[in-house]
Amino acid sequence: MFPMLYALLLFVATYVLMLAFSKWRPWIALASAAVFIASGMLPFEKAIGYVDFNVLLMIAGTMGTVALMIESKMPALMADIIIEEVPNVKWAIVTLSLFAGIVSAFIDNVATVLMIAPIALAIAKRLGISPVGMIIAIAVSSNLQGAATLVGDTTSILLGGYAGMNFLDFFWYQGKPGIFFAVEMGALLSAGLLLILFRKDSQPVKASQRTVVTDYVPTVLMLGTVVLLIVASVLPGMPEMINGIICVSLMVIGVLYNMIRKRSVKGLIEPLKEIDLQTILLLFGLFMVVGGITEMGVVDAVANLFTKIGGGSVFIIYTLIVWMSVLLSAFIDNIPYVATMLPVTQGIAAAMGVDPTLFYFGLLSGATLGGNLTPIGASANITGIGILRKEGYTVKNSDFMRIGIPFTLAAVIPAYFYFLIFYA
Repeated sequence: MFPMLYALLLFVATYVLMLAFSKWRPWIALASAAVFIASGMLPFEKAIGYVDFNVLLMIAGTMGTVALMIESKMPALMADIIIEEVPNVKWAIVTLSLFAGIVSAFIDNVATVLMIAPIALAIAKRLGISPVGMIIAIAVSSNLQGAATLVGDTTSILLGGYAGMNFLDFFWYQGKPGIFFAVEMGALLSAGLLLILFRKDSQPVKASQRTVVTDYVPTVLMLGTVVLLIVASVLPGMPEMINGIICVSLMVIGVLYNMIRKRSVKGLIEPLKEIDLQTILLLFGLFMVVGGITEMGVVDAVANLFTKIGGGSVFIIYTLIVWMSVLLSAFIDNIPYVATMLPVTQGIAAAMGVDPTLFYFGLLSGATLGGNLTPIGASANITGIGILRKEGYTVKNSDFMRIGIPFTLAAVIPAYFYFLIFYA
């Protein structure tokens, strides 16, 4: 009993410290992992076994390739082409939001906001209107689509690694429509909501000069990553780390090509600098922290507690997981939350003798979309507000929540029923 209590207290302390000192989260997670190992709560020989290197390689490789694609200006050109086809501001907002969602299904949410927000700012300046609503709509749409594909967000990569899901499993899983279609259903309903929220913005939009793409190779590499992930999904006998190997291999090709093209070592270093080492170190530490509480029986105890609260009802426990994830992700980072809750949901399913898929999908959708409830709930939101602040605009909580809350409900509720219909 006492070893389990100590493990739980250390885990809670780790979370509290990460919330209080967000800049130090990776080092806190690594220090906590070291304490678990040094104390014997996590046997040293088992520690590395809890680290999912396939996930870490996928994240690093995708980030590097995305950095090259952004530098090539291909996403900016795609946004320009879209703007040429819309009649007014209202449709520009909705179309840019949908475009941001499509891009973020394959590219990091923050990178998506950084790419598309300048287009919204240019439109707002040209028409003399506030860009606040436009930027918020782009940010929340980016968060929504992160759960659509295996490479869309860190949380999706975490789920794929933990549940052994490949790229195609997000589209079709266990002979049923996958999470991709739940996300797209939410995206369509959310787009209708944005049309209502911005119904008064009917000023016409005129297209500006198109962005010139400087290099098409990064786009080919990004498409190649997706294609190879799909191929690896259908070929039998692939290595466990095949997804990570694919993502890193194409990134290496990209950075070497970039160095040769620029005839400078900077072409090699600059894309690698865009890889978020803090996220990778955070996950590295968290994998072992979760391993520590698993070894001490904390995960099983929490799973049993959920089972008791739900009275053995799959419906009640699923509902609890979804809406608890929505509320908690409005205030805490969804990456450590999902990393912690995946083994808990698996434990709940094992205790009940049911397939964990419903709980997995409920966890991912709730945690991914819950960040849209508040300005601090997701990195994309913080990035968007930071861009507005640099332009001299103040974003009130009420400004954000006017869009964020109905947007979240419009996306979560249909996904909630979708998973019940197909996976309960």
